[in-house]
Amino acid sequence: MPVLEGAEHHYVDVRGARLHVAELGSRDAPPVLLLHGWPQHWWTWRSLMPLLSDRHRVLALDLRGFGWSEATPRGYRKEELADDVAALLDALAIERVSLVGHDWGGVIGFLVCLNHAARVERYVAMNTGHVWPTLGLKAVPKQLGAMAYQGLLASPALGRRINASPRIVGRVVGAISAQSDCVLPTYQEHFAPRLRDPARAKAAAQLYRTFQLYEYPKWVRGLYGDRRLTTPTLWLHGLSDPFFKPRMFEDIVDHADDVRIEYLEGCGHFPAEECPQTVAEHLRAFFT
Repeated sequence: MPVLEGAEHHYVDVRGARLHVAELGSRDAPPVLLLHGWPQHWWTWRSLMPLLSDRHRVLALDLRGFGWSEATPRGYRKEELADDVAALLDALAIERVSLVGHDWGGVIGFLVCLNHAARVERYVAMNTGHVWPTLGLKAVPKQLGAMAYQGLLASPALGRRINASPRIVGRVVGAISAQSDCVLPTYQEHFAPRLRDPARAKAAAQLYRTFQLYEYPKWVRGLYGDRRLTTPTLWLHGLSDPFFKPRMFEDIVDHADDVRIEYLEGCGHFPAEECPQTVAEHLRAFFT
């Protein structure tokens, strides 16, 4: 496991899985919980954690099946992963947190806010989607084209092979980051080795498969159409992300009581790695 100076590591048994959490900062400080996306784990927050730890108890979770958390045979629907987060807070005796989610961690964060609203003080989403997708006729070709790669990642056999391939996933990581020189070497050194484990490659494929086959069709049909986001929310978005475009998420304002969108110039899909100082400034101001 990579070493972050001052960080402590915990293993917590929740909902049939042993989850890993990295922690930095005083336990008496207000807690902040960080949720990573694909193809990463807690180490994606390595630069951001020290910048927040002077004011906060910073917790970085490895989602089920990723990093050093247990890869279980099932449990990768996003509501299940959101339930993991709530159960983790119970296990750590934390009543409320400020929550940060990136990529799939961002989607899971929205579901924590909807299904466990009392546990979240404030929420920050970064380069992610949300659970109120719109798919009008004009949007179909662009939306489905942009999601085509997910079908490959979700396939039972090929998906596992792709997730376990440093070369293929490395190309994706390099393509969606605006500063690949600071993102790609870290992927190759610290993230790719964990996904070579067959159980973790399978978990990553299931993350996409449950979305493609079960969740997205229901979301498009309005599963959460009558639900509103009541948690005060800040959306940080790296504008150089070639996949997530503003048109894909700006309608969040129609589903939220209190949301603000801030754009990060010169930043791609990985804000916490590409511009951690800027992200930290936004978070420190928002959490004050």
